Amino acid sequence: MSERQTLILEAAVRVIAQSGVRGLRIEKLAAEAGVSTALIYYHFQDRAGVLRRALEHINERAERYTTEALASTNPRTQLEQTLLLEIQNTPSVRENSIAWGELRATAIFDEDLRDQLRDATRAWATDVESLIVEAQAAELADPDADPADAAERLTALIEGLSERWLSGSITLERAQQLAAGAITAELGPRP
Repeated sequence: MSERQTLILEAAVRVIAQSGVRGLRIEKLAAEAGVSTALIYYHFQDRAGVLRRALEHINERAERYTTEALASTNPRTQLEQTLLLEIQNTPSVRENSIAWGELRATAIFDEDLRDQLRDATRAWATDVESLIVEAQAAELADPDADPADAAERLTALIEGLSERWLSGSITLERAQQLAAGAITAELGPRP
């Protein structure tokens, strides 16, 4: 991806996070990115193309900030960090989480976006499921927990806790506590 495309996608995520998907207009995006509308159309064809690529960009950004968690040799710690890093008060995580929530809400009405979001959600749950399997193999998790079910519940909970925290319904600390407690409830206490 070119630097210009990255610049435009960073701006798209910012606009979505600030104004919602409905607030994403090509003219507004061009102004935010400091490029012409023609350049946006050249790279992304249309607004739907911007939305699809913005979702991909959000996933790539999340992978970058959770990759650090995978440096741990302990699969249980990798799992915990991977999930808890989705609830942190940094500008990129906040922006990602807000934009993800906006795109998820829009996917209710947009079948193309729905398919892409479903695939991204499935990929995240599969990654978490793999970490649970590794933790079980290393005897760092309850061997009776169904990894696929636990991964679905945990990723859904993280999304919900993130939305509650970002909307001011609960504090960041409370969201992190609840997430940590859910990991323990799913996998058993740390050995």
